[in-house]
Amino acid sequence: MAALIDITELRFAWPDQPELLHIEQLSVYPGERVFIKGPSGSGKSTLLGLLAGIQKANQGRLAVLGQDLTRLGGHARDRFRADHLGYIFQQFNLLPFLSVLENVTSALIFSRHKRSRLRAPAGAEAERLLAELQLPRGLWHKPVHNLSIGQQQRVAAARALIGRPELVIADEPTSALDTDNRAAFIELLFTECQQQDSTLVFVSHDPFLEPLFSRVLSLSELNKVNLC
Repeated sequence: MAALIDITELRFAWPDQPELLHIEQLSVYPGERVFIKGPSGSGKSTLLGLLAGIQKANQGRLAVLGQDLTRLGGHARDRFRADHLGYIFQQFNLLPFLSVLENVTSALIFSRHKRSRLRAPAGAEAERLLAELQLPRGLWHKPVHNLSIGQQQRVAAARALIGRPELVIADEPTSALDTDNRAAFIELLFTECQQQDSTLVFVSHDPFLEPLFSRVLSLSELNKVNLC
């Protein structure tokens, strides 16, 4: 089986800063649920940004779905991300004055590829995801800024999942929730990823989440840069 993510000799440093990441090799395969752990400041969010094409590696190969993102310009990486990835940001990055449904379907605006992968009309698919993620129907037409943090988290997950992206990336999305709600949210996320054949890469510094995942990686062990 071909790897969905294939990294070889990846190096990254912010401008005028010491090297932050050097990953010799990492492969993630379709359907995996991968948990990447590491302390704050270890480069977890930067790695996700590289996987999503938000940042570009200085050296090495970083291929997603066979496409080496290090060989693409900024516009092409943006297009690739819009078509093939769903991203749950740590701060959710929702559009505060749009409704819940409008936030979810906004992920489809710039991607014909995701629209073509829908199994139902966009509004119906957004409603299905919100229902599966247990967001009350009475909130679907409200501005998202009226929702609680936990409710906004579910909206962000639905937005990331709509259009059946091949890769879903989650950057500490449960950090504001208590332990029980974290586990419940992750189980819902697993279920949706499994139903639509999405691979999940989830980053967190919370060790209590590790047992829920089929594969756990330590960024401190992957990264050959000594950050101490």
